[in-house]
Amino acid sequence: MHPGRNYKIPASPPDWCILCRLSFILTQFCAVGIYSNYSFANFRQITGLEFVEHMAIPKFQTLKESFHVELKKRINSYFESTGNSSTGNRHLYTKAIVLLTAYFLFYIHLVFFTPPVLWALLECVVFGIVTAAIGFNIMHDGAHGSFSKNKVVNRLAASSLNLMGGSAFMWNMKHNVIHHAYTNIDGVDDDIDIQPWMRMSSTQPKFAIHRYQHVYFWFLYAMLYMLWVFVLDYQKYFKKRIGPMPLKKMSLGDHIEFWGFKILYLVLFVVLPIITVGFTAWLIGFLVFAIVTGLVISIVFQLAHTVEHTHFPVPHEETGKLEDEWAVHQLKTTANFATTSKIISWFTGGLNFQIEHHLFPKISHVHYPALRKIVKQACAEYGIPYIEYPKMRYAISSHVAFLKRMGRY
Repeated sequence: MHPGRNYKIPASPPDWCILCRLSFILTQFCAVGIYSNYSFANFRQITGLEFVEHMAIPKFQTLKESFHVELKKRINSYFESTGNSSTGNRHLYTKAIVLLTAYFLFYIHLVFFTPPVLWALLECVVFGIVTAAIGFNIMHDGAHGSFSKNKVVNRLAASSLNLMGGSAFMWNMKHNVIHHAYTNIDGVDDDIDIQPWMRMSSTQPKFAIHRYQHVYFWFLYAMLYMLWVFVLDYQKYFKKRIGPMPLKKMSLGDHIEFWGFKILYLVLFVVLPIITVGFTAWLIGFLVFAIVTGLVISIVFQLAHTVEHTHFPVPHEETGKLEDEWAVHQLKTTANFATTSKIISWFTGGLNFQIEHHLFPKISHVHYPALRKIVKQACAEYGIPYIEYPKMRYAISSHVAFLKRMGRY
């Protein structure tokens, strides 16, 4: 039984899918200082959703002594005592200016002032790294509403994905709504659905080719960016679904934004470079750029959830209930890595602090090092696992070991 299939939505308002409403609730749950009026107990009242008898949408446990509530109190206390805003600061804005400036300069130099071959290839590599960094630092925080206090600035930051070939609309549904709500739940979380090419959960079918997935995954990860830009967004658009989950109905503005930026990307990254440097030079340069971008993005995001020690919870077959409350679920399905490395933390936009990010996605990554101490202490007091790899290479090794295990057992 796949979660998310057996539900019906009231006629008013007709353009909201179940997970769009769930996203609103989880936003309130995760935002610091906004949680007193919401609980999963009154889920039906808040959403207005009507569930059929054998509802398959996974449900989290509701506890009187909630770890999540206690954790949010401590995080609130931190911000009250420091006087800091939970959104970005001048360090983030400076980094954003540096990354965006580098992005446009590399593009202009490669397309209009093309350097010698070896230098151009090196620039394509760095261009791919900068593209990934913009996604990690600017787009990601903006999409979660944590880049700035200003909603317009957050929307602009999130829209940087459109300029890089993706779709901010599709990302919001896939990442903010689905992935953050149901992390590592097979059949719901689209991030672990790479079937039939890879097996990312013990509940997924195993094929003979999976025995070697710990070897060939590098190739698939390298293809991610190109698939994302040229295939996956279009699949979601025309199918009007992400996995088993329906998309929120797109407004006229959403359609215009989707197609407008897709066409703009094709002009800027395909048509114009072919005109200025020729087809062969463009193809080689674009492949280098896209492969680097895909590898970097894939590795950083996969290390957060698909390693040896993370869990892949399965809802109860009849009740649809999960074993833990939402916050504990996030802790068991998420891992940190290299949190003491300032270079990795700067480059990944705090995505090496995935535990803190999943617990508090509305808080900017610039605060995660401080939040980590609070969360880790609370986990120790409550006896809840806190999964962390001290070095990035250890996390990569664990990811490879995880893939090998999934391919053989």
